[in-house]
Amino acid sequence: MTSSEIVRLPFDKDEVGVWARSGDKRITNWPVVYILDDDTTSAGRASDRRKIYVGESLNVATRMRQHLASIERSHLTNLRVILDETFNKSVCLDLESFLIEMLSGDGAFEVLNRNDGIVNADYYNRAFYQDSFDAIFDRLRLDGVFTRTIPEIINSDLFKLSPFKSLTDDQAFAVEGVVKSLFDDLRRGYRSTTVIQGDPGTGKTVVAIYLLKLLADIRSSTGLDALDDDGDSLFSEFFTDEHRMLLRDLHIGFVIPQQSLRKSVQKVFRKTPGLDPSMVLTAFDVGESATDFDLLIVDETHRLNQRANQPAAALNIKFRDITTKLFGHDDTSKTQLDWITAKSAHQIFLVDPAQSVKPADIPIEALEQLVADAKAADHHHPLLSQMRVRAGSDYVGHVRRMLGAAPGSGSQPPASVPDFGDYEFRMFDDVSEMRAEIVRRDREVGLSRLVAGYAWEWKTKGNKPGHDIEIGELRMRWNSTQTDWIASPGSLDEVGSIHTVQGYDLNYAGVIIGPDLRFDTTTGRIVVDRASYFDKKGKEANKALGRVYSDDDLLWYIQNVYAVLLTRGIRGTYVYVHDPVLRDHLEQFVSQNQR
Repeated sequence: MTSSEIVRLPFDKDEVGVWARSGDKRITNWPVVYILDDDTTSAGRASDRRKIYVGESLNVATRMRQHLASIERSHLTNLRVILDETFNKSVCLDLESFLIEMLSGDGAFEVLNRNDGIVNADYYNRAFYQDSFDAIFDRLRLDGVFTRTIPEIINSDLFKLSPFKSLTDDQAFAVEGVVKSLFDDLRRGYRSTTVIQGDPGTGKTVVAIYLLKLLADIRSSTGLDALDDDGDSLFSEFFTDEHRMLLRDLHIGFVIPQQSLRKSVQKVFRKTPGLDPSMVLTAFDVGESATDFDLLIVDETHRLNQRANQPAAALNIKFRDITTKLFGHDDTSKTQLDWITAKSAHQIFLVDPAQSVKPADIPIEALEQLVADAKAADHHHPLLSQMRVRAGSDYVGHVRRMLGAAPGSGSQPPASVPDFGDYEFRMFDDVSEMRAEIVRRDREVGLSRLVAGYAWEWKTKGNKPGHDIEIGELRMRWNSTQTDWIASPGSLDEVGSIHTVQGYDLNYAGVIIGPDLRFDTTTGRIVVDRASYFDKKGKEANKALGRVYSDDDLLWYIQNVYAVLLTRGIRGTYVYVHDPVLRDHLEQFVSQNQR
């Protein structure tokens, strides 16, 4: 363990000058990390949040003189410098990144840093140094820099959806490619459509938020950015006057189809300089907007709607009116994807066709065409690295093969179950035992929840008394809210549906596979039990388009639902299967010591 010293002094010219002349060589010629913040709000209003900035430098004395001379940071009042004789440049970059991520997730300060390319880079003895970061964090927390513990921060939406993230190589390549082609198209006056495609857990939402923050930082960049420039920064090349001018007047929006995720992102944007909750939109917001957009970034594109019966009658009228306004007549073939293309010059779609979970979602054919067109235009960027599930890259594929959702798999048992390392992929014969294990895990690490397919009627909707899910001695209710359910007070005592968890992370997910799926021993295939599937919008015929969905169609959607649920757990996924015959079949996909 290293022995770090944290020097704290007022951030003013005289104090910094005296300290710089103290003779400590680490002040003028040694890699350090420093933190600047203010004691009071800059405008003196309670509504203004405290500001904080984290940096690293080889000559902190000179760097402080530069900050004191700047308009943007001279109002800060406190300086903390983290000194350690064993630090090198790589350690400081890593510690800087760690502190920025933690501060963004804590939410007590407004983080003034830009995210021009924090990289999760390896270096000699990194694990040794990272062990010391927790001790530095604890000392800073005692000094009032942080208000929550590391586990509390890591489990928060502010952290998980933060724009200050260390990117994987493929995420960084995608961001670089998207931004470069966007500036090329803006410069030439071209319209463009870009697709970022990835499986569950590859960080599509993180990339979208990162992109929005990066563009906001480039647009607001000033001469001060020379203080932030670093040769190791991935995207510093984009911080030019030309790019700033190209972005200056752009009308940018972020479309999120799911209500719960939309609310969580708005909460993050409210605390992030350069971003604003008003940027977060529904597809209906886009269609009804009085003005067009220059750029729309669309998360969970597969959850946009085609023409279908909406949850509320007023939305059916809106769908018709928007389509008529945009295309001159009520064309029932037009989808929300068409609205977005019509209302914007540039679009960036985050997509995974295999996460479409109900018939009202964009047709798979439209998504496949979107991907094909993006590939043909060299505007397609795949995300491959698994960022959520700590089970290796084959876990998602294994789950889809298990459910019979992978092309040609037919849910055939593997010759051997893949080794998922320390990841707990575990099957339970008793659902109450699985719930007890989820409760225990929640006490240990937090964010552990039960989720299920929509195989039980929602009898308690509207906070009616009683229970929805009854299995043996287990009596539980469906989620009492669809907005930020995972973090809601009673969520540990409830069961979440697909509509509350898609796009979210859990530490441990206890997945109940209900009677909507069964195993046909005659055909050796998983089949759907339509009568046991209670999502009315998930199986009703599409009268607007004259489509009736067969059992095979419904099976595809339900397989997707369970594939999403089974890929929420970061540390582990527990499974209980209601149908005993299906349970016996699926046990062949779980290693012996996890049953």
